[in-house]
Amino acid sequence: MKLTATAMALALTASAAFAQDKVTVEFAYPYSHLFDVTYEAMMPAFEKTHPNVEIKFRATYESYEDGTNTILRESVSGNLPDVTMQGLNRQQILVDKGIAKSLEPFIEKEADFAKEGYHDAMLSLSTFGDDVHGLPFSVSLPVGYYNMDVLKEAGIEKLPTTWDDVIAACETMKANGTKNPMFWGWNITGNWFMQALMWSQDKAIVDQGRVTLDSPEALAALEQMQDIFTKCEMQNLEWKAALSSFSAGEIGMMFWSTSALGAVERSQGEFDLKTGPFPGMGETPKGLPAGGNAAMLTSTSDDPKVQEAAWAWLKFITSGEGAAEVAKTTGYMPPNKAANEVILADFYDQNPNKQTAVDQLPLLRDWLAYPGDNGLAITQVIYDGIERIVTGDATDMKELQQEMVEEVADLLPNG
Repeated sequence: MKLTATAMALALTASAAFAQDKVTVEFAYPYSHLFDVTYEAMMPAFEKTHPNVEIKFRATYESYEDGTNTILRESVSGNLPDVTMQGLNRQQILVDKGIAKSLEPFIEKEADFAKEGYHDAMLSLSTFGDDVHGLPFSVSLPVGYYNMDVLKEAGIEKLPTTWDDVIAACETMKANGTKNPMFWGWNITGNWFMQALMWSQDKAIVDQGRVTLDSPEALAALEQMQDIFTKCEMQNLEWKAALSSFSAGEIGMMFWSTSALGAVERSQGEFDLKTGPFPGMGETPKGLPAGGNAAMLTSTSDDPKVQEAAWAWLKFITSGEGAAEVAKTTGYMPPNKAANEVILADFYDQNPNKQTAVDQLPLLRDWLAYPGDNGLAITQVIYDGIERIVTGDATDMKELQQEMVEEVADLLPNG
């Protein structure tokens, strides 16, 4: 059927109007290997309910540190995304610099916001002063990953509960011919495992603006790492290589974030995989740091339509429906109670490996940011110090502790 000139003009006008009504929201997030599948799963439902909003995905951040550095650079160049995902321990600096916007004006317009699943315990992770600046998207805890085929072949039936148990299991596996019995995630983002060992002793790495690296608990953490690395003869693997090696069945035990569970399961070889609680330093950990990230509004647009569209996306991905996809596609726990109590009612019964982190929720503690503008530099100092233990370059932990204390002191606002 031929269209008349008038009909064609009307059609073109309608198409132009539709294109004009389409609002683009630019979005950036970390860890493509973990989250690409999550956002792919979310998009159909979002597009169905928001047909006039286009989500433009930017290049993914390599890590949380990379994400924060990128946002800080983009704030100077005037090229910020509308919504960004930032590590829970990296929100403060974006709030302090006025880059992350308060979400209170949007929340105030929502009817029964808490009933949508958000509640004070989770919103507090992203509350600064009296204002919510982010909505938590995913929460993780450290866990143990076990190749039960390798363990059973070495005669190990019981999962370790302490690091001494882990070391004993390493020695048993090595005696049985296992070349690489264990990987321990020292190089995970934000010194997370250092903080895990500190919180295991109920000690915060930052207390009232002071970094507590000079504490007995910090020395005990360094000594515990040295024991693990040396007695298990741990190979110095880059973290992506370690995850791939474990998935391929080449490592007996891996200690990492529960966040990687979905990725490990998707690439897993033919072996029996089990997860277990994060071991303690002689006893059950007294606390563990909450990993994960939050969605923050960083849009510089003055257009109310862009602002509302960015809020719609931010709200959707952290809603019960969005958070449920996080749990299904990764190993993260959704910080939205609607996802846990309604949408995922039977999920954890059917996925016991993902239940492990949920069982550790009573141990949840803050993943602490280092004070001042040099927080990322302090992270690097601690990373470099731990790497020296891994490589064997540092053998005296008291000496290493003192060196780290002095380097960090130079980077603190108060010296």
